[in-house]
Amino acid sequence: MWRPGRPTAVGLIVSAFRRGGGDPTFQSDRGDGWWLGLPTPQGPATLRLVQRDDLAEVHASAWGAGASWALDQVPALLGGEDDDSGFVPHHPQVASAVRRYAAWRVPKSGLVMHALVPAAIEQKVTGQEAFGGYRVLVHRFGSRAPGPGEARKLWVAPSAAEWAAIPSWEWLRASVDGARSGTAVRAARVAGRLEECTTLSWEDARARLRSVPGIGVWTAAEVAQRALGDPDAVSFGDYHIAKNVTWALTGEALGDDEMAELLEPYRGHRFRAQRLLELSAGMRPRRGPRMAPRTHLPTRR
Repeated sequence: MWRPGRPTAVGLIVSAFRRGGGDPTFQSDRGDGWWLGLPTPQGPATLRLVQRDDLAEVHASAWGAGASWALDQVPALLGGEDDDSGFVPHHPQVASAVRRYAAWRVPKSGLVMHALVPAAIEQKVTGQEAFGGYRVLVHRFGSRAPGPGEARKLWVAPSAAEWAAIPSWEWLRASVDGARSGTAVRAARVAGRLEECTTLSWEDARARLRSVPGIGVWTAAEVAQRALGDPDAVSFGDYHIAKNVTWALTGEALGDDEMAELLEPYRGHRFRAQRLLELSAGMRPRRGPRMAPRTHLPTRR
């Protein structure tokens, strides 16, 4: 049991770890309970979180070899280490988002590879293709979550060593091309060094992540937002986010340069502003066709 001491929107916070609607490592119970399969440093764990607003508590239960580690990490996972002091909502749209989503916080899972591999798979492809490929690989090379997670058909993603050992043809069978699988495998082979990012400054952590070929600004930000609790890790290079953020602030869908200028007053908290705007304003209106999944890779089986 954890008493956050302030409003905490568990569902909004942990939704960052859900990789699409069919993510086998994530489940929810009617909006007040959440189940996560986690590959912790001590082994697989099933983590259940239940929000009790009437008691201002979050109840956590865990099973498996990594249960103790997962329970110890719950406060940080739910934004307990997030410090929003110095964040001033200059724009009316940001101020509105702060009021509406005051219970959202920047999470810190402490699990770098857990955030990195899905991000690598999501590079430069549609969400449908990325989420489908991740789901196939987790089912094929991950493990059933321990304890009640098994009965719920919850899964735990592969460990770093297991990701590194996946043959190239198995990545292709999951429609993950060589560029993306190469990034994931290279990262998995130096996972020890990358997991140390949790002990570094956010700037040094992003630099270490980007030292791995194939990890750029966007992928490093995806990891920093989830595993490191970095409130300034903007999603530059994303196909949608710059357009959505600039549309929320100006009414026009613009690019990364314009988003960078608009978010500059929030430096130190730029991801916080980005995410609050995403939650509040949502996606801009679509007027064109969606990006189609690629068809030149092997069909998933």
